[in-house]
Amino acid sequence: MISLEKAYNECQQVIMKNSQTFYKAFSFLPREKRNAVWAVYTFCRRVDDIVDEGSNVLVELTKFEETFRRFLQGHIDRTDFLWVALEDVFERFRMEVKPFWEMIEGQRMDLIQMEYKTYDELLHYSYHVASTVGLMLLPILAPKNANELKEGGIALGLAMQITNILRDIAEDFERGRIYLPAEVMHTYQYTKEDLSRGIVNEAFIAMWEDLAKRAELLYETAFSTMHLYPLASRLPVEGAARLYRAILFEIRKQNYRVFDAKHYVSDEHKQEIMHLLKSKVKEVI
Repeated sequence: MISLEKAYNECQQVIMKNSQTFYKAFSFLPREKRNAVWAVYTFCRRVDDIVDEGSNVLVELTKFEETFRRFLQGHIDRTDFLWVALEDVFERFRMEVKPFWEMIEGQRMDLIQMEYKTYDELLHYSYHVASTVGLMLLPILAPKNANELKEGGIALGLAMQITNILRDIAEDFERGRIYLPAEVMHTYQYTKEDLSRGIVNEAFIAMWEDLAKRAELLYETAFSTMHLYPLASRLPVEGAARLYRAILFEIRKQNYRVFDAKHYVSDEHKQEIMHLLKSKVKEVI
C-alpha cells in the first residue's frame, strides 16, 4: 500500500528526471493541479518507456492496457504509485478517458510504423502521442473552458512533437525511425543516405526549416487562445510552449548540429522566459 502523498512525490520524481522543461513550467501551478499534472505525465511516461525500453513490448503494452482498463472499472493497484495518484486525479477532476486510450494507440504506432510518407501522416501520429497529453490536461488546467481550448491544445501538442522530431533526428534514426516525412525530404532532395551519414547541408537546413516553420505556425495557433486559460494555468502552459519553442532557436544558434548534439534551452534562457511571462501575468492582474 502506497500513501497518496508518497504516490504524488514519486510522480514528481518522474517528471523531474525526464523533463526539466515541463517540470519548471508547471511548478507554478497550485498544488492540487500541479500534483495532477505530475500524475498524468507519469502515465504518459510509463507508456513511452514500455515502447522505447521494454524487453517484450507487445506483452508489456497489452498488460498496461489491461491494468488501465481495470483501473477505470475501480480495481486499483495500490502497490503502484501511478494508479494511486491517478485515482485521486480522476476523483478531483472531470477527466476525459478518450485521450488516454489514444495516447496508448499512438505509442503502439511506433511498433508498426518506422517511417512516414506525408506530413499529414506525421500529424496523425503526433496527435496521438502529443496532442492527447494536452487534452488529458485540459480538465485540470481549464475545467470551465476545456472545449474552447481543444483546438489550441491540439495545435500545441503537434508543435511540440515536431520540435522533438527536429531535435532528435539522430537519436530516432539510431532506433530505426525516420519521422521526417518522405515527401518533405524529397522536396528538398535530402536522401536517406544523407541522413545515415549525418549530413547538414543546404538541403537539410531547408528541409529542417520547412518543418520548423510549420511548427511555429502551430505554436501561434496555440498562443491565440491562451487568454482563455485561468491565470493560474496560463503561466505554466504558455511557459511550457515558449520553452519548447525556444529549442528551435537553440538549434539554429548551433548551426543545425542535430547529429552530434542534443539541444536544450539553457537555464538562463528558461529563467528569462519565465520571468517575462510572470511579468505579463502581473500586468493582467
